[in-house]
Amino acid sequence: MFFRFFLFLIGFGLTTIGSVYIICYLNLFSIGYNFFDYVNFIIRRVECLNTFIGIIIMILSLTIRGKDEKNELYL
Repeated sequence: MFFRFFLFLIGFGLTTIGSVYIICYLNLFSIGYNFFDYVNFIIRRVECLNTFIGIIIMILSLTIRGKDEKNELYL
């Protein structure tokens, strides 16, 4: 249970860090980037991919069932 909680916190941290970078890169619109250029730029940046990796880790930590847990609620 503590491992899944720790995994959730790691996922939450990665999501937060990646989201901050995505918000910071919104300034690219002010220098003439359009939406497709912005998305193309975001996809290629490693620090922005932390958002998606963090979301996947959080979903996995909430849905994967432990060995000794018999409850339907996985928290």
